[in-house]
Amino acid sequence: MSEVIYDNKGQLQQIESGLLDGEQIIAVYDAVGAGTGFIGLTNRRVIIQDKSFAGKRVAITSIPYSKVSSVSVVSNKSWAGQFFSTGIIAITVGTHTYEVEFRGSEKTHHVHNVILHYAS
Repeated sequence: MSEVIYDNKGQLQQIESGLLDGEQIIAVYDAVGAGTGFIGLTNRRVIIQDKSFAGKRVAITSIPYSKVSSVSVVSNKSWAGQFFSTGIIAITVGTHTYEVEFRGSEKTHHVHNVILHYAS
């Protein structure tokens, strides 16, 4: 098994505590912006922490790769054609689209590629 990539040890431990038998973590990335705390990728599913609920409630949403209908990388380009330092991944499941914003486009592309690999 290769080394797990993560930004925050506490987020990694939260994902570890909810693993299914035989499930392995690939990466856990901290998210920026309102609402989302982090995204976790395993060999079975995408796990998103959503902090946008009223009353300081937090949801952990598990999305099996088989339910992902599309995954997109959303990037802003400046007028000079250079990418900004953040990127957004959009994951469509049925009629709902989850958006997660990261620091650095490398994380965004890694998440996109892992989801695409397991969803296809």
